[in-house]
Amino acid sequence: MTKKCECGRTSHSVRCGYSTAIQCTNICGNVLNCGKHNCTQICHSGKCLPCELTIKQVCYCGSTSREVLCGASEDWFSCLRTCGKKLSCGMHSCEQVCHPQPCQPCPRLPQIVHCCPCGQTSLSKLLELGCPERKLCTDPIPSCGRTCGKPLPCSSYDAVHTCENLCHEGECGQCSRTSKIYCRCALKLKEVPCASLKNQVKVPFLCDKRCNKKLSCGRHKCNETCCVDKEHKCSLICGRKLNCGIHRCEEPCHRGNCQKCWQTSFEELTCYCGGSVIYPPVPCGTRPPECKNPCTRPHECDHPVYHSCHSEDKCPPCTYLVQKWCMGRHELRSNIPCYLTDISCGLSCDRMLKCGMHKCKRICHKGECLIDEECRQPCTILRLHCNHPCMSPCHPSLPCPTTSCRSKVELQCECGRKKETMICSEAASTYQRIAAISIASKLTDPQLGDSVEISRLITKKEMKQTRLQCDEECLALERNRRFAEALHIDDNSDPFNVRSSAPKYSEVLKEDGRKDLKFVSEVEKEMKALIEAVNKSKHTKKSHCFPPMNREHRRIIHELAQAYGIESVSYDNEPKRNVVISAVKGKSVCPTVTLTSLLTKEKQTRPPPPIPHHKQSEKPGNSSTERRFKEETVIDYFDVQD
Repeated sequence: MTKKCECGRTSHSVRCGYSTAIQCTNICGNVLNCGKHNCTQICHSGKCLPCELTIKQVCYCGSTSREVLCGASEDWFSCLRTCGKKLSCGMHSCEQVCHPQPCQPCPRLPQIVHCCPCGQTSLSKLLELGCPERKLCTDPIPSCGRTCGKPLPCSSYDAVHTCENLCHEGECGQCSRTSKIYCRCALKLKEVPCASLKNQVKVPFLCDKRCNKKLSCGRHKCNETCCVDKEHKCSLICGRKLNCGIHRCEEPCHRGNCQKCWQTSFEELTCYCGGSVIYPPVPCGTRPPECKNPCTRPHECDHPVYHSCHSEDKCPPCTYLVQKWCMGRHELRSNIPCYLTDISCGLSCDRMLKCGMHKCKRICHKGECLIDEECRQPCTILRLHCNHPCMSPCHPSLPCPTTSCRSKVELQCECGRKKETMICSEAASTYQRIAAISIASKLTDPQLGDSVEISRLITKKEMKQTRLQCDEECLALERNRRFAEALHIDDNSDPFNVRSSAPKYSEVLKEDGRKDLKFVSEVEKEMKALIEAVNKSKHTKKSHCFPPMNREHRRIIHELAQAYGIESVSYDNEPKRNVVISAVKGKSVCPTVTLTSLLTKEKQTRPPPPIPHHKQSEKPGNSSTERRFKEETVIDYFDVQD
């Protein structure tokens, strides 16, 4: 079959079904888009390319020219300048912008001007009034003599400013009034003279209000003064690190997450030893592959390596167990990881300080005991007058300062019942000085030296003066002691069941019980029920858990448990700390006198004191006198025990 080429100028014989386009060697020659030039390409398919020749283009007024592609635009263009061509009158020039149409006739021709310059009076009326008739465009236009009244460009929306000059030709002068102008954001209003406005146009001013709205990114604020922007787009660069951790986001600041790093490496990524490989392309930020081979990096110690090959620059610490000395060289510790260097044994340092008198009391530590400091431990040198230690800050090269002794001493009466604690420096009398010496002789601190014997310092007469004076209770106890000795009563025995019937409760427990007697009663009932339950059961121990309570109630339970022979333990942390009591068979016993009954008895009115007995003078050896003396002694004995 016969088939034409792409340009259609030649024909060729081809097989039927031959689908490939046929191109000849002739030039296309078709007219281009400009309509002036022809295509210079060899026979081709599709439309011809646009004309690429450049031509010189002149504006309508002929004052400006430019070079453009042929067919890209029209042959003429407007330069947007004043035309300036002479009008038909030959006297005036065209004042319109460069235009394609012919210039309009002169606007000052007599047949065109029919009124005065302000437009309020026609020229026919002015002719009747005697004004000369205009015959040429150069003749002046007669004025009507009225106020111009043309609106000025400074007029506002609420008031129109007009020209106050007489009817005149040309432009109106400056306005003598004032105008109200708003700032750019229309928040503030300002009144300015119209003469100060540029070209009589109201240019808005900028107020000092700063915009605090957030920008489109949601991270930064606008901070512009007198802002009128509605979208508030952020012009900063994001700069946040991408998912690779290497590169930063170069897009404008935005909301949400940044895009993934699109940089890619075309080199193989291997582990440190090269046993594992990731083939390219490798996205930026990809970590080296995991490798199960042992780490081949050089290590500080020669111990076996138990960690695998890794991508981190620093290897994990060596955990091989070795023996190491503590920091104070007190003991050799075993099963210490190799990476640990500073080990404390928990013992006191006990190294001699520079003063030569004291030892370091810090727990086993690193470095020197005192760095750029002096020993501040109390001096242990004994004073001459009381044998108490000096207790001033350590002064190895200086004598002890003459300060008052602040050590506490204890004075007691002859029977030993009354005791009084006071400061040694206040012991000015003889008995106070000797009592201080006696207390100092009982101290067992190894740093204070050997004890002092009192007999070497004082006489028996002075020893009697050191004791406090016994009171009536001391005399009663001494009388009971002599009575028990006369009746052969042992101190450890309890013939009248006084100790078991009246257990001793502390004053603190009694005071707490008086504040909350109901709580004490409930606790005692619970303890009594627990003791009865453990005595009846086959088990040797039973427990009860109290609900969480405050510290004062827990203290009451612990002290009552001691009186009942019950074990008590506190568990958990505040504010859920509670107490668990455990009764043991054979050990836990209910007292005969409970704290509740004792406190209840105190509230009741006490009976009046008994009438004192008067001793009658009888001869010694009388049986009635001896019997009466024994009765009074027994009564006094029970009074003291109660």
